[in-house]
Amino acid sequence: MLLEVRGMTDAITLSIDGQDMQGHQGQTVMEVARENGISIPSLCDSPHLKSFGSCRLCIIEIDGQAGTPSSCTTPALEGMDVHTTSERLWDLRRGITELYVSEHPLDCLTCTANGDCELQDIAGEVGLRDIRFDNTPDCEDVPIDRSNPFFSFDASKCIVCSRCVRACDDIQTTHALSIDGRGFFSRIIAGADVPFMASDCVSCGACVDECPVGALEDTVERSFGVPDKWVRTTCAFCGVGCQFDAGT
Repeated sequence: MLLEVRGMTDAITLSIDGQDMQGHQGQTVMEVARENGISIPSLCDSPHLKSFGSCRLCIIEIDGQAGTPSSCTTPALEGMDVHTTSERLWDLRRGITELYVSEHPLDCLTCTANGDCELQDIAGEVGLRDIRFDNTPDCEDVPIDRSNPFFSFDASKCIVCSRCVRACDDIQTTHALSIDGRGFFSRIIAGADVPFMASDCVSCGACVDECPVGALEDTVERSFGVPDKWVRTTCAFCGVGCQFDAGT
């Protein structure tokens, strides 16, 4: 790994939740925390993508610094004293999660992502029990896009974390997806707001793999059922030779 090659000249020590931890210059607080076994909730973060800081669930407190910055975009610094858990942080995370859920369909029992949904997991982690706002899913009138034979897209379940867009841009470099609109009206679109099969989508599945909820659903996996084991193999789509885990 690159960090091993660098040696210890750029090593730093910081405190996270009262524990002294080793990190390296250039790492974020989230990276150091996770390397040392501390899990910080997040929906927009992925180990395969650059830090984005949009979901605001990975907020932290830093001694001597005002506010609650996102840990995925905050550089880890020598001597930093970080807190990832406090009553204030959990209250903020619970409120943020409540807003996500208030605009999300409450069909967990019938959703194919039930049990494998990051929003569902975080709602349980923050102790969300009641929703104070009217549950009106965004894009609830938008029909499910089933134009692609390998996956479907349900816009009403999308939380606009942009992981699919970033995977399409940064991993596959196809640039088939984008975010249309601003604020409450933001939504994911393919091409110039056309069905997936009418866009530049190459059906690589990178967007489906990154989706934290049930918005992008692998229809092939659904037809074969839930896999009981995983095998590391090589994609034969092109000559790059990317590896992926296939369920069998």
